[in-house]
Amino acid sequence: MNIEEYRNYCLSKNCVTEHFPFDETTLVFKVCNKIFTLSGLERKPPAINLKCDPERAIELRETYDGKILPGYHMNKKHWNTVEITNLPLDLIIELIDYSYDLDNIQSLSKKVRDEM
Repeated sequence: MNIEEYRNYCLSKNCVTEHFPFDETTLVFKVCNKIFTLSGLERKPPAINLKCDPERAIELRETYDGKILPGYHMNKKHWNTVEITNLPLDLIIELIDYSYDLDNIQSLSKKVRDEM
């Protein structure tokens, strides 16, 4: 996956908006005003930060040593940095979906979830 494919995939999800709240090179995606992923566009190799359950985060870091790391500039307990060019596409999509659903969707009211 490259950054453009990442962007297109995130924008294809319900209620997602893109922002540059920090600077002109940090792309942030929100669902209903809550961040679920972000990426430094100038980062080499390309990588994205994704929310993750703390136990699963540790498991992923151990399984994909060097390719999934504690979240860069984030709470390292709840965020991972994922190199998107060095992992299987299906895994990256699964992790984006997981971040999208985790806390963000679950914390919304039933009415808002039903509208989505």
